[in-house]
Amino acid sequence: MKDQIIKFWRDEEGATAIEYGLIAGLIAVGLIVSLEGVRNAIGNLFTRITNVLGTVAVTNGGTGSGGG
Repeated sequence: MKDQIIKFWRDEEGATAIEYGLIAGLIAVGLIVSLEGVRNAIGNLFTRITNVLGTVAVTNGGTGSGGG
């Protein structure tokens, strides 16, 4: 039994797969964190565009009839 425990403890088979899994997990967390900032920036951009378009529509009458 003692020999089996020692053999199991020293066995490194599969360690590389676990290491790659941990690295992939860290990369995924980094992407999620960085994309959160991008999401906020895009949301702010669309809010500003909406506000500007709303102001232009109110200033110019904004009927949208397109009677050209």
